[in-house]
Amino acid sequence: MQTIVEIAKKVSPAVITIVISKDLPQVEGFYYLPYGDKNFLVPQLKKGKSEKTRVGGGSGFIVSSDGYVLTSQHVVSDPEADYVVIIDPTRKFPAKVLARDPINDIAILKIEGENLSFIELGDSDQIEPGESVIAVGNPLGEFHDTISAGIVSGLSRFITAYSGLSQETAHLKGLIQTDAAINPGNSGGPLVNMEGKVIGINAAMAENAQNLGFAIPINYAKKDLEEVKQYGKLKRPFLGVKYLILNQEIARQNKLPLGYGALIIRERFGEEAIIKDSPAEKAGLKEFDILLEVNGEKITEKNPLANILQKFGTNDEIEIKTLRAGKELILKIRLEEKK
Repeated sequence: MQTIVEIAKKVSPAVITIVISKDLPQVEGFYYLPYGDKNFLVPQLKKGKSEKTRVGGGSGFIVSSDGYVLTSQHVVSDPEADYVVIIDPTRKFPAKVLARDPINDIAILKIEGENLSFIELGDSDQIEPGESVIAVGNPLGEFHDTISAGIVSGLSRFITAYSGLSQETAHLKGLIQTDAAINPGNSGGPLVNMEGKVIGINAAMAENAQNLGFAIPINYAKKDLEEVKQYGKLKRPFLGVKYLILNQEIARQNKLPLGYGALIIRERFGEEAIIKDSPAEKAGLKEFDILLEVNGEKITEKNPLANILQKFGTNDEIEIKTLRAGKELILKIRLEEKK
């Protein structure tokens, strides 16, 4: 077992800063806009002119000498942004986002480099509560290679996380809880064990609490990384429905018979709840059906449909228990690859 100093020296060269930039309109000045009894300062934009502007950042870490990088999906969620990886003040690389996994909040990037420092991946299935861990990252986007030590406080945690950067809400499960300090800007950095191997990706911290951070188990990312290296993308099973996950309160408000499951319903007026030519349409699913179980596994808020489907392959046949007009049906559906 290595000391914290030894581990810090080993892993820090592979921990990187991700800078997020977008082309935004140039500001040529400001003016006051009176409203009621107050004046509001409003930017005056140059018509037709834009400039590259930094809009955010996060952490990540290199996992191969040829430049594969792991980070959190919410750090690089904007497909219209440009991403630059900073290894140190003298080395910066444009980064290509190869894959985004919003279910597990994981993203895989690639930079064009050779003989890069990288961190070895550990086995998150072997973690035990109470073991020592180290979180590395760039909190607030300013304090590079910050090291914080702690222990594994708990396993298999479920949280609802909100990203102020991407304005996204995600339901994350199976998380590692740690008291090692995780702050804004740490997202995407590694959680390392005392062998210097990554066991998690720092993901979130609890507001209004101290020493309460969460990381995504690295074994979730291993599968994604293998798929990207083999196929150049993530191969995800596709069902083809828009839905709302039910709970007791939603069921009560809408006078529904059950407080769990996935209600097939369109998200907005003018769109379809069942995607045309999808496995769901071919199997005969209809809007307002309530999907209850997949292969006997119950659909709930803590175990939503998307999480269950990711366990299957892109050509697997599944059985879905469905409630339609008060009657239960069992439908067999063959999943397809998401385009």
